[in-house]
Amino acid sequence: METLVENTKVLNKTKELCQAILDEPNMNSIRRRLDAFMSDETARNLYDGLVTKGQALQQKQQLSMPVSGEEVADFEQHRTALFSNQIAADFLDAQEELHKVQESVQQYVSKTLELGRLPTDDELRGGSCGHGCGCSH
Repeated sequence: METLVENTKVLNKTKELCQAILDEPNMNSIRRRLDAFMSDETARNLYDGLVTKGQALQQKQQLSMPVSGEEVADFEQHRTALFSNQIAADFLDAQEELHKVQESVQQYVSKTLELGRLPTDDELRGGSCGHGCGCSH
């Protein structure tokens, strides 16, 4: 049984979509900022340190353990240092831009599969969820 992914037309159109995304002017900027971050050890260390501290605080909260003011201040100090590093700040912006592209494509494809047709702009913005949803949109 042939799946849609194996279907040459769907696969070709998916490749065309991927190429169109890569051809977007802002994608080169995103890629440069991601690459700059990956090649900058200082920026990566700042990011990794903040992630580690954030995870530790989150774990304490999940375990209903108290979080001290010093721990919060230390986290905020690391956060400030991260955002003060231009390469790290650019990386975070690039990540957010890339996430928005992914989210947009996923939303459009998901809504198309859900509805069995191309969604309207209203449906993509959160209008009607479709037949039988019951969410009162």
